[in-house]
Amino acid sequence: MMKKTILTAVTLVGFAAAAHADPVDGIWKTGTGDGGGYLHVSIAPCGSAICGTIDNAFNASGDEELNYEHDGKQMIWDMVPDGNGEYSGGKIWDPEADKTYKSKMSLNGNTLTVKGCVAGGLVCKGQDWTRVQ
Repeated sequence: MMKKTILTAVTLVGFAAAAHADPVDGIWKTGTGDGGGYLHVSIAPCGSAICGTIDNAFNASGDEELNYEHDGKQMIWDMVPDGNGEYSGGKIWDPEADKTYKSKMSLNGNTLTVKGCVAGGLVCKGQDWTRVQ
């Protein structure tokens, strides 16, 4: 009886966590950079916001770069869900340029459009990222 109660409690906690997961949570493949490589970025809650951390880097041939200097670095932070797949108020770091920009994101199915903006958000450059997991 005790095992059944514990199993039920653990299952309910798992369902509660899954119900509160944001639709953008997961691992995303970035667009290709200047050299043709790309990153895998893990997006998950960080406090009341959404953040993204670089998991892996890949070269233009699709081979993993095992000693990528930015593995584990935060790339997105302070992103706030606005509803309907829209996110704003965050920052994004571009590892190629080593610059940080104001950022916004838009989720549509398994495509995440990520934009970095300057000039008060009037000029934005973006990429479409694809869900890996």
